[in-house]
Amino acid sequence: MTRYSLNPIDRPLYPCHENYRTLFKIHHIIQGARNHFMKEGTLFVISAPSGAGKSTLIDIVRPMFPDMLYSISCTTRAPRKGEVDGKDYHFITKDRFQRMVDNGEFTEWKLVHGNMYGTPSGPIRDAVISGKRVILDIDVEGAREVFKTFPQAIGIFISAPDMTTLERRLRLRGSDSEESIRLRVTNARRETEMISMFRYHIVNDDLEKAVNDLASIIRKESSMSES
Repeated sequence: MTRYSLNPIDRPLYPCHENYRTLFKIHHIIQGARNHFMKEGTLFVISAPSGAGKSTLIDIVRPMFPDMLYSISCTTRAPRKGEVDGKDYHFITKDRFQRMVDNGEFTEWKLVHGNMYGTPSGPIRDAVISGKRVILDIDVEGAREVFKTFPQAIGIFISAPDMTTLERRLRLRGSDSEESIRLRVTNARRETEMISMFRYHIVNDDLEKAVNDLASIIRKESSMSES
């Protein structure tokens, strides 16, 4: 009985080369058809300095695209009041988080104030391969790592019209100390210098316009990936 391999560097153990070549051709025909008909989805990586209004924009836009998935990060911190496991974050133990790090399961991860945060790459990759649209809400440093793993991702940077407006918004939140506000403004200046790695830039000066801009980008890029 002849044994075959679909690996082109392998050869049949017994001389039945015509059958081997036929089988190999069939394999490539099937693979080509699969690649032709299965359209990849689109990953939207949305970043912004603190106070730019990114979360508000995403919350308004998401219901416009009910089929679009939202990437959920993992964290080792305890849930805050009102947060739901599997919706806001995947709340996991430090041991489990470290195992995921060791297994290379995160696109990016970081330690913040004693707690670990990470973006699992598997769910994003599975969704994109199956043709889904995915939103990833992430900071600028994290976005840089995501682009290394998913270079086809659509980067969208959201900013306030200027640093004065950004600082005013941070103060109006009433949840940050003076030291925290100064640090966030400093970080915002540094993050804005990295804007060139994003494909789109939305200035969140008028909320309605910014929402329309974000929705238009999602529609445009989605239609391009389907064509």
